[in-house]
Amino acid sequence: MKMNPYGYMPMPAQGVPGQPATPPRPVVEESYIENIFRLNRGKMVTVYTTFENNKEWNAKVFRGRIEAAGRDHLILSEPSGKRYLIPLLYLDYATFDGEIAYEYPYR
Repeated sequence: MKMNPYGYMPMPAQGVPGQPATPPRPVVEESYIENIFRLNRGKMVTVYTTFENNKEWNAKVFRGRIEAAGRDHLILSEPSGKRYLIPLLYLDYATFDGEIAYEYPYR
């Protein structure tokens, strides 16, 4: 075997002789809340949050269109153009005006 530029030899593929290699499993997103928000990108949502130890406002409600969702955040935009970056750490729950797009592989 030929060495690669990093100075070590690649390991041969492991498998059972005489049997075909197992095909890779398709990537399936798990049912995490950020994935549900991503599936509903473009929809209007009302997000209820709680900010502990905040004397100005302990609970806050945000309403807007879902622009994006990451592992720990949600980006909403109001029709006026104002945008919110909401850490999911503060999320209590969310309500949608219509049906929620939801895909879960084990239904």
